[in-house]
Amino acid sequence: MKNTVKSLSLLSLALVLGACGTSTPTASAPTGSLTNRASTLKATPNVPTRWFVELAGDPTAMSVQSVTGQQATFRAQAAQLGIKYQEVRSFQTLFNGFSVQASEAEINRMSRLPGVLGVYPVKEIAAPKVEVNLTDALTPDMFSAIKMTGADIAQNELGLTGKGIKVGVIDTGVDLEHPAFAGRVVAQYDFVGDDYDFGLTPKPDPIADDCGGHGSHVAGIVGGNDASKGFKGVAPEVSFGAYRVFGCDGSTGEDIMIAAMERAYMDGMQVVNLSIGSAFENWEGTPSAKVGSRMVKKGMVVVASAGNSGASGQYSMGGVTMGDNVISVASVSNTEIEVKSFTLSADGSKVGYFAATGAPEATVGTTLPIGKNPTSSPTTTNDGCLVGGANPFAPGSLTGQAVLIRRGSCTFYEKSKNAQDAGAKAVILYNNTAGYISPTVAGATEISIPVVSISAADGAKISGLIAGGTSMTFLSGTINIPSPTANTLDTYSSYGMSADLELKPDIAAPGGNIRSAYPLEKGNGGYATLSGTSMASPHVAGAAALMLQAYPNTKAKDMRGLLMNSATLRWYRAASGTLFTGYPDYVQRQGAGMVDIVGSYYSTVRAEPNKLSLGESATFATRNKVVVLKNIFSRNETFTAYHYPALTIGGTTLAPVALTDYATMTINGQDADKTDVAVTVPANGETELNVVITPPAGAPDKAQYGGYIVLESKSGQNMVIPYSGFKGDYQSIQVLGNLTVSGQSQDFPALFDDKEDTYYLEGEAVTTPIDYTMADTDTPYVLAQISHQARKLTLELLDGNGAVVDTLLKQEYLGRNCTNNIAQTSSTCDAYNTYAWDGKLSSGSNAANGTYQLRIKVLKAQGNENVASDTEVYTTQKFNVARP
Repeated sequence: MKNTVKSLSLLSLALVLGACGTSTPTASAPTGSLTNRASTLKATPNVPTRWFVELAGDPTAMSVQSVTGQQATFRAQAAQLGIKYQEVRSFQTLFNGFSVQASEAEINRMSRLPGVLGVYPVKEIAAPKVEVNLTDALTPDMFSAIKMTGADIAQNELGLTGKGIKVGVIDTGVDLEHPAFAGRVVAQYDFVGDDYDFGLTPKPDPIADDCGGHGSHVAGIVGGNDASKGFKGVAPEVSFGAYRVFGCDGSTGEDIMIAAMERAYMDGMQVVNLSIGSAFENWEGTPSAKVGSRMVKKGMVVVASAGNSGASGQYSMGGVTMGDNVISVASVSNTEIEVKSFTLSADGSKVGYFAATGAPEATVGTTLPIGKNPTSSPTTTNDGCLVGGANPFAPGSLTGQAVLIRRGSCTFYEKSKNAQDAGAKAVILYNNTAGYISPTVAGATEISIPVVSISAADGAKISGLIAGGTSMTFLSGTINIPSPTANTLDTYSSYGMSADLELKPDIAAPGGNIRSAYPLEKGNGGYATLSGTSMASPHVAGAAALMLQAYPNTKAKDMRGLLMNSATLRWYRAASGTLFTGYPDYVQRQGAGMVDIVGSYYSTVRAEPNKLSLGESATFATRNKVVVLKNIFSRNETFTAYHYPALTIGGTTLAPVALTDYATMTINGQDADKTDVAVTVPANGETELNVVITPPAGAPDKAQYGGYIVLESKSGQNMVIPYSGFKGDYQSIQVLGNLTVSGQSQDFPALFDDKEDTYYLEGEAVTTPIDYTMADTDTPYVLAQISHQARKLTLELLDGNGAVVDTLLKQEYLGRNCTNNIAQTSSTCDAYNTYAWDGKLSSGSNAANGTYQLRIKVLKAQGNENVASDTEVYTTQKFNVARP
């Protein structure tokens, strides 16, 4: 491992080529007149109506009587003051408080009641999105994935199966009829019913059966066991608790998830897996993360997926996974993938492919000659694209052929339609970088011919065979092929750190292309291949079950360190597909690296703390940390210790760039970058590592850096202790950002006037009075682009002279928006938050007609309210409340 440490700078140019950022557009006012602005943005108020109300006091440290008494007092006070709300759920075990339906004005009144610790919107949690490949042609074992973690050795050589360990799966339920779980579901509860979606009234079923599929797949990875198919999960003899929080489709609420977490605790689950979360809500203080922390405090091992928002850049994790001592899991691509195939007549070889969405399936046995555009080559950038508005393929030139087309420059639909119009009977798309793609070719005109995608290497090979003549034949079944992204971080895996600059995620596991159980009612033999951090998390949950079987006295808070410190590093793969062996991927993406179950089993030395979160460097340029190594074995253990830096994250939040500027380290006073430091841990004793870490001098401000203390022993025990830090002043990150609308960056936040179909940018002069009648939708609201997580946001009402009239809203622990570009939004990716005022004061009475302003104050993450620069302030233009 350490042989490459001295030459890390050699990677710099290659990284720039593989991970370029984008320039920031210049802010400008919208073009055209003031009218019709709002319809361009299509903004509508989206104000939370369901909230958590948290009362002071940790329920895990209080008596039941104290908690119920405190909640009764709250209800009485709210009733006495006439606060209008509807209680949805109450929590007394791991969370002290309620979820309620209420307006912003009423929730603000609640927040001021004695004993209220905070109020938070109940987050809508989308059903986990995964890529699904349904097929039953091959024996559905996890042959490659369990080899990656050492689960196969744990089962076959160490005799570990998870027997006697109870694992709760909080998800879409578990298929109770599936042979992989027969007789092993010892507890189950349905919180929602088949038809549930966020905002609807739950109608739970008697059993937590799975009609979605995700939960059964997750449970199968944890510990499915189907002898008839030869299928085994990581811990094939665990018992299960099945907790259903999703309907067959749609999303769920954070309050329902917390109810399931409390139920799993009361049912005595020893390990709980949550392959669900809330992206960008990356605070330890949010309700679900806080509940996860308390579960660990009460002796449960909690494992959660890191999230699939890697494409949205840094600080993109969120949910339970951010909890203290919750094990947060990143996703690594499987070493093999299962795909459909066709054969080539030229050499008889098989080529694996993915079928495109929006095109018909290929008919097995169909044989077609392969052709291409005469100008096409493996370097063509616009292969198959319109040229000057004209089809690049001559009419009839592709009649009866399968046409090979390289990815790039235009949509898959355009390429496929052009080929179809020229008479092609099939399209073979090949990638222009490493890996496989799952293209979509749906468009205005139906694509009526099969469209498949293959790898760049296979495409280049076929391109070279065409001149000599070759044909292809679609085959039945599937084949397993080496994954071009094997053993590297999946691009969708979310980035840390936390908003508190805690190192997250903690560890990684196989998540890309994992074959596991699937509901029998969906056909395909009850098995499917899915991808996502959802699939990585249960590998670690299963590993924890095996460790609990082997070492039943392991404390829940120590399980993370046991697994982390024996992990193995994953190397960086650039966007170009180039693998840089010896160069660790970001600590903020892989944590300690790939889980190594065998390494954990044989581990006799434990590190405390098990990771180092260094915070920002503006106040403490050099960090001094002490790591205590504890030996639980009756033999001295001598290590060679040294520093192994990982890549630094530069660029911007939304466009990270890999850098080769590294921190430096001393261990026990010795230069750990140039010298191997000898460390001996006595039998049944402990020793200290005095570690001094200096941030990378060459890295730009706002960069995230990190790396590892590596300890190698001649006995075969190796350890890694990850660290991470932030270069510069953390509060220099802007929270209230600009919003890109129709390709232009505009100065947001902005005050909206739906009646006049316009909005007013920050600082924009107003020539015509802004009037609101406060009837129907004619009310003021602000759209704010949240570029980074914020500790607190306050919405204030000012009078015409700028004096504070009322505090309308306070929110704690805000997440950032997914994007700052309206064109990139979707049902799971938002670009702004809405802050509306209904004309009422926090007392519940109407504000008098007159001139007002709204003011937003944002306390930055880790900011100090007494330091003016740590708070951002936005004030709207003056407007009139003019009720008739």
